[in-house]
Amino acid sequence: MVDVTVRGAGIFGLSIAWTCARRGAKVQVVDPVGPGAGSSGGLVGALAPHVPENWNAKKAFQFESIIMAERFWTQIEATGGVSAGYGRLGRIQPIPDQRTLNLARQRQITAAELWQGRAEWRVVETAEAGSWCPPSPTGYVIHDTLTARMHPRRACAALVAALSVMGVEVLTEVPDQGRVVHATGLAGLQELNEAFGKTIGNGVKGQAALLRFDAGAVPQLFADAVHIVPHADGTLAVGSTSERDYDDPTSTDSALDDVIDRAMRAVPVLHGAEVIERWAGVRPRSKSRAPMLGAHPLHQGQFIANGGFKIGFGMAPKVADVMADLILEDRDSIPDDFRPEASL
Repeated sequence: MVDVTVRGAGIFGLSIAWTCARRGAKVQVVDPVGPGAGSSGGLVGALAPHVPENWNAKKAFQFESIIMAERFWTQIEATGGVSAGYGRLGRIQPIPDQRTLNLARQRQITAAELWQGRAEWRVVETAEAGSWCPPSPTGYVIHDTLTARMHPRRACAALVAALSVMGVEVLTEVPDQGRVVHATGLAGLQELNEAFGKTIGNGVKGQAALLRFDAGAVPQLFADAVHIVPHADGTLAVGSTSERDYDDPTSTDSALDDVIDRAMRAVPVLHGAEVIERWAGVRPRSKSRAPMLGAHPLHQGQFIANGGFKIGFGMAPKVADVMADLILEDRDSIPDDFRPEASL
């Protein structure tokens, strides 16, 4: 007999399945299109925190999850033998003007308290940030040590491999058994929209590109609103757009050309790097903008984990933990802002 059925093999579904299996549950994962087939199969993998100010439950949850990530991904790699490309290497952000510089220095003070000494947010001169540091109009950058990177596709493959060792396979279709959690991304949000006759969540298209450029084990960059993420496999990802209106969810166009151009202008050393892949996908975003976790609004006695949007991979370790608490132990520690009621 199966204790838990997870519907959806994106980052939330696979992470919940992994955590439940590690706690001794017999788990099955069901996804008709396979693991990482939706927005979880992207390229960027920037596990970047919210700014350390105006602290709330969402920011605290994300902070705890990013702190948990190193142990989470290390255990997955050790079990399945496949690397997610995880590395907590930090992030550098050029500071464009005096107002932003003043704000960054204030955040350096609040980060010392809110990040509990477990990571730093520092304002430093570009020379101190090293040779990988991009040009900055003020001569200063933000360097934080909390941000991490991983490769989304490799992370999903690492979870699938680790789950297989635990006796859990991703199946295309089988009947529900045990407790059921729906981690079905955009399709799950559309089901809620139709049932309630209003927008509970929607999809936001993102476009990204992969360049052939081996930057080594250096911090990722956030410059001109573009994430620039060096991966462990010698590639580098740049992205992404945020498009609410789109005709084709998987096509790339001039919006991605602009992202690539901005990345190369911000980091001149990237000029001439070959673009080896262009990607587009639609990320599930709940009305509340926070992950939607807890009792499913439509399926009585079942659960939902949806709405990861841009921060799904960063939130995944903590999401998996609290959902396993709820599913296996009926222990509810989900923040009120994350409950489905916040979007209904």
